[in-house]
Amino acid sequence: MDMNNLLMKIPCHRKPSRSFFINGKQMPLCARCTSIFLGYLAIPFLLFFYPNTPLYVGFVLQIPILIDGFTQLYKWRESTNWLRFITGILSGIGQSAVIVSISMFIIKLVLTVAM
Repeated sequence: MDMNNLLMKIPCHRKPSRSFFINGKQMPLCARCTSIFLGYLAIPFLLFFYPNTPLYVGFVLQIPILIDGFTQLYKWRESTNWLRFITGILSGIGQSAVIVSISMFIIKLVLTVAM
């Protein structure tokens, strides 16, 4: 399975108006989904440099994407691809922080029980 087929299985609306284009070709995911996945690249960084990241950090980093999404949903304003990208990166990093925090908690719990 090539990368394009794999990316097409990810649930994403892929609207051209909410996607980036490179050399006239639409990216396989919208701006927000692309940046969320880029935010996941923070997992190794967090594991190595900040393994004790507090769980609340991950949840706080979800606030910008929630504000952006809901204010657009209720038509209070129109978001831009760059705002979607920035809030998506923050969300991806926040999700990474949640993953690291919960993973470290489970590892400590297992090590404590095993001792």
